[in-house]
Amino acid sequence: MSKKLKKIVCLGGGNAMPKAVLEGLKKYPIKISVICAVLDSGGSAGRLRKEFNIISPGDIRRALIALSNTSPIIKDLFNFRFQIGDLKGHNFANLFIAALELTTNNYEKTIKEISKLLKIKHEVLPVTLNKANLYAILENGKVISGETNIDVPKHNGKLKIKRVFLRPKARAYPKATKAIKEADLIVIGPGDLYSTLSQILLTEGISRAIQKSKAKTVYICNLMNKYGETNNFSVFDFIKEIEKLLGNNLDFVIYNTKKPSKIRFKRYKKEHPELLGLVSFNKKVRLDQVFPKTKFIGGDFLTSSGPIIHDSKKIAKVLFKLCKP
Repeated sequence: MSKKLKKIVCLGGGNAMPKAVLEGLKKYPIKISVICAVLDSGGSAGRLRKEFNIISPGDIRRALIALSNTSPIIKDLFNFRFQIGDLKGHNFANLFIAALELTTNNYEKTIKEISKLLKIKHEVLPVTLNKANLYAILENGKVISGETNIDVPKHNGKLKIKRVFLRPKARAYPKATKAIKEADLIVIGPGDLYSTLSQILLTEGISRAIQKSKAKTVYICNLMNKYGETNNFSVFDFIKEIEKLLGNNLDFVIYNTKKPSKIRFKRYKKEHPELLGLVSFNKKVRLDQVFPKTKFIGGDFLTSSGPIIHDSKKIAKVLFKLCKP
């Protein structure tokens, strides 16, 4: 009789979670369910969402590519972005997913067919099929409308975000809550706190399902702060906001303690000026006292060179270990 595989549910979007978690985790003998953010309001995915009244394919595409076991050529095709003409700015995979969804008029069939093409053994789920939008209230009372305007602020990005909400309210995709209910481990992040993770945790049914689940919950803290979202945040601030959205305590927090070289940091900062300094671990704050129910896993979780990103092999090793009783 074959041993039952452990089930890990990963919540997130953008480039961070797929690269930091999925690429390394898929190599282990486990079953992965990815719950994706779907409220893009800008870029290729946002344009398709608005024009065709469909859920955003952007984060779904990233998760599918990260979990794929296909040839480099097909991966390059799914990452291809048109540079000229009427399709300028559009990603091929976004167009493909949108066209397939409009053809089948069935989201599940769409993902099933793409999973076959990319030889994916795991499942990718939208957090909701409802047409909602993300809003943020700043400390001066101004309301920012749309994921892209929170992600890339046109307002004064030095103003703190006080609260985020969805309008209209969105209900969780049933298969997403089912996956959470059956999970052994729930992984949140890494990813943009307000423009990505909040929209998942604000979807009706998600936080409640996590609270009721017997699974351990793990939050992977971001490596760097982002202008307009998490200016001057420490690990403490991230946890406080995640737990507020979650309505529950986290079991584990993974955070990085390694500092990259100044040259490496300078190069990466030049390519990504929106990313501020490294997220600090405030030693003056006794996290074990503030968060007594949470276990903290600090260490070197950086790749050895290149961009300042999580090493998916290091992250996967820790997550797989946490799966075990």
